[in-house]
Amino acid sequence: MREVPLSERDLIVLVLSSGIFGASIVYANIAAGIKLVEFLGLVVPAGTISYSITFPITDIVDEIYGKKRAIYIVWAGLAAEIATLLLIGLDYFIPATELTQQQLFERVFSPQLRIVLASIVAYLASQHHDVWAFWKWREITRGRWLWLRNNASTMVSQLIDTAVFTTLAFYGAVPPEVLLNIIVSMWLFKVLIAALDTPFVYLGVTLIKRYTRQTTTDRANRR
Repeated sequence: MREVPLSERDLIVLVLSSGIFGASIVYANIAAGIKLVEFLGLVVPAGTISYSITFPITDIVDEIYGKKRAIYIVWAGLAAEIATLLLIGLDYFIPATELTQQQLFERVFSPQLRIVLASIVAYLASQHHDVWAFWKWREITRGRWLWLRNNASTMVSQLIDTAVFTTLAFYGAVPPEVLLNIIVSMWLFKVLIAALDTPFVYLGVTLIKRYTRQTTTDRANRR
């Protein structure tokens, strides 16, 4: 089947999606190393909402442009994480003009090395699973029931991400019972966000299709 080339509007959508995706990943990592917050009795790292929005982004791209381009978004996010890690490391070794500035920098960014590394491992596992699962559910449902595909893929992916990230990032830094509470709280919080983002996935898919003026044949040929 002949693949339909991307239009300029398609490229704009994908570039903006990659930018928002990467910014969300980077901010989530930085905020997670600074503080924990409590929401409705659930203890979660700051930035959890920021990270949670990355999953509907890949679901929308997967739905419209196919699994291959959704994977490209995932790798763009990974590049943003690695770049952040390298930049933090570079600035860490550049002397500050005042000692207090260096101390403040170390206090804020030193935990980021472990957190970003943990995030990269969890990120690769969960995001690739999300793209694969969304596409698998698409095959099973024959392209129907977007709400089911969105939630089924995201909720399992979020469990993988939460368990791997929290264990690698905070094991030994907090008591085991707190660690378990963080894992459960983060996952439940992300499940809530996943359920709430379903209307936005539908809205995003509808708006992008209208903006790019895609036809059903175009979308089929892009997969």
